[in-house]
Amino acid sequence: MGRYKSVSTLLIVFVLLVLQSINQRASAQESGASWIGVPLGPSDTVNIWSGYRKNFMLEEVPATAVAKIAVDSKYWLYVNGQMVVFEGGLKRGPNPKDTYYDEVDLKPYLKKGNNQLAILVWYFGKNGFSHNSSGKAALFFELKAGSVMVLTDASWRGKRLVEYKTAPAPIPNFRLPESNIYYDAQIADSTWMKDVEVSPSFAEVLTLGKEGDLPWNKLVKRPIPLFKDFGIRKFETKDIITKGDTLVCKLPYNMQFTPYVRLTGKAGQTVKFLTDNYVHYHGSAENIRGEYITKEGQQQYESLGWINGHYLYVVAPNDVQIQEVGYREIGYNSDFVGAFHSDDVFFNTLWEKARRTLYITMRDTYMDCPDRERAQWTGDAVLEAEEAFYALDTQAHALARKWLYEVLDWQREDGSLFAPVPAGNWDKELPDQILATVGYYGIWTYYLHTGDKKILQDLYPRIQRYLNLWDKYPDGLVKLRAGGWQWGDWGENKDMLLLYNLWYYLALKGSSLMADELGKNDDAQRLKLEMAHFATKFNERFWRNGAYRDPAYTGKTDDRVHALAVLAGIASPAQYKAIQHVFLQEEHASPYMEKYVFEAMFTMGIPTEALARHKKRFASMVNNTYFTTLFEGWGIGSAGYGGGTVNHAWSGGGLTILSAYLCGIRPLSPGYEEILIAPQLGNIRQAAASVTSVKGEVTVDIKEHDKELWLTINIPEGTSGKVVLPVGQYQNVWLNNKRTKQVSTKPNKNKNIYHREDRSLWIAPGKWVIKAQK
Repeated sequence: MGRYKSVSTLLIVFVLLVLQSINQRASAQESGASWIGVPLGPSDTVNIWSGYRKNFMLEEVPATAVAKIAVDSKYWLYVNGQMVVFEGGLKRGPNPKDTYYDEVDLKPYLKKGNNQLAILVWYFGKNGFSHNSSGKAALFFELKAGSVMVLTDASWRGKRLVEYKTAPAPIPNFRLPESNIYYDAQIADSTWMKDVEVSPSFAEVLTLGKEGDLPWNKLVKRPIPLFKDFGIRKFETKDIITKGDTLVCKLPYNMQFTPYVRLTGKAGQTVKFLTDNYVHYHGSAENIRGEYITKEGQQQYESLGWINGHYLYVVAPNDVQIQEVGYREIGYNSDFVGAFHSDDVFFNTLWEKARRTLYITMRDTYMDCPDRERAQWTGDAVLEAEEAFYALDTQAHALARKWLYEVLDWQREDGSLFAPVPAGNWDKELPDQILATVGYYGIWTYYLHTGDKKILQDLYPRIQRYLNLWDKYPDGLVKLRAGGWQWGDWGENKDMLLLYNLWYYLALKGSSLMADELGKNDDAQRLKLEMAHFATKFNERFWRNGAYRDPAYTGKTDDRVHALAVLAGIASPAQYKAIQHVFLQEEHASPYMEKYVFEAMFTMGIPTEALARHKKRFASMVNNTYFTTLFEGWGIGSAGYGGGTVNHAWSGGGLTILSAYLCGIRPLSPGYEEILIAPQLGNIRQAAASVTSVKGEVTVDIKEHDKELWLTINIPEGTSGKVVLPVGQYQNVWLNNKRTKQVSTKPNKNKNIYHREDRSLWIAPGKWVIKAQK
């Protein structure tokens, strides 16, 4: 009996402790910040702007003061009259339910005594291809400044800012959650965010819920840096041309920016802000513009909805005197640190245009384009992420990580995946793009460049759930998966069954490598056996008369298929001559898939032919001096694909190949623990590249003259490098002016020994000059 009493006592104690813990958590939540809002009318549903104010006292500046800020959809933060964050917040949707929040260090902006907080909030109020609306405009703010807690609650003051309206039609197309901003300065209080005292027009706010409540749900920390604000720059006179009622202002390049103007005029005049991308190069769909209604006298205004283009058009009546026009570039916080240069101006221009196109398609997410859609099409992101590893600093890695987690965190209950995400009005799966994402060129390439093993641990099981959805023929090859859109690529002559099978094989390859890395030995063995069987059956079924073709396919031979077969390793070197013939005869790939053709030709060891094809196919957009960016298709507008934008980063895959294959810089093991330097110059005689890796800067400079080859290489600390010389018979090889020992034995990692069998030698960290003589 005593034993049962003891058990009963323990049970009662346990229950009491649980209840106490629940009460403590409830109390802690109740005392925390609230979601707050302002009263809205029944028609206030889309494009709602509101302002919030809070004053508080500090006895001293605290040692730390990090604010937690969440909104649906964007905010601008002022502390003591100084702008601290220009466009904070991320388009909503780390997953189908939750909301991102920012962390902002406010310590540099606080002072002893009275402090003023002002927050301007923009609620999109509609879904898009990059945004999942919560359906409710609100602000969440939490700051611990020493012993002082500043929390959004009923003590804040707020106001619906009616000066912000929606511009008349035409409205942006359905893919965009943003609206065209129409700002009426006649009814605006333009200083409310900088005034010391809170304006009497700001009234009590509504408390709408606590952290975790519907419809915002769990708050997820922003995984990328706050945007980079380049500040307002004024157009020089030489860059402004007057055409009737329009000032045509030339920007230095195609950029994301907000327009600024200082003017004098009568009240009630309309000033419009547009770009050449809005007027001429819009991708066959309405995108974003801004409108401003003047007040009487001297005034200045910045339109906060970002736009892009090569030219800003400011349209104003004659009696509006414009004294100054400017722009604020704002974009993803990453620097242009990678480099490429060669003795061929064409490829130098292509590389720089590709980087510019990449940067303009980075913001809340990777985007296909910055105008028509601003959507994270995941096949595009595969190419963009790889380009960023070569062209930008390591802060860009966070955007790739965010992309991969978002795609998998939006996985549906049945295991299927779709993109673009986050999205509130799109749910269609493009099977080929999903396979690219979860396979070798997506998550595995991210891991190779970053060494971020946690992402493999987190996403590997979900990837297997998706791959298990694919139906197979009795021979093990996969059937066409319907998904939501059997896309394959823009253009014609798509041998779809083969494209799907090859992307599936590359997904198996990625999974096999991940299983090895994670120590999942049974999975790794099973996947390797499946891949071997798959490759055999693929060749048996589809290789006929010197080309890969589905017997049921009636179009022209698909160059895309042959590129993927080479890159997958399904095509053997014995097939390369026939495949080379395909590449010389067939040109069906879009600029998106042309990257894989370019890479396949380098993989086959035909760099001269690869460069010639790429130059031929990209000539019109690279040689066009008007545009600093690359197009969606081979032409503009109706001559392109899908609307024909002039800024599509999927066209920049050549950047990757020039750095990774022509100059030969590639991670040989995850996180650049080992680095491959394997240049293939083709008919180029001089080329140089640098890459800012997670281990430091990797550089290579190659020169070839007559029978001599010179390589100057920098290998960062904590790594080792494998150098593979271009194809040729080298009689002598010098390393830092010392002739290396040459051996014909099986290559190994012994440093400073040249292996004739594969023309390789391993080098330690440091700067090295290699001279090779044929």
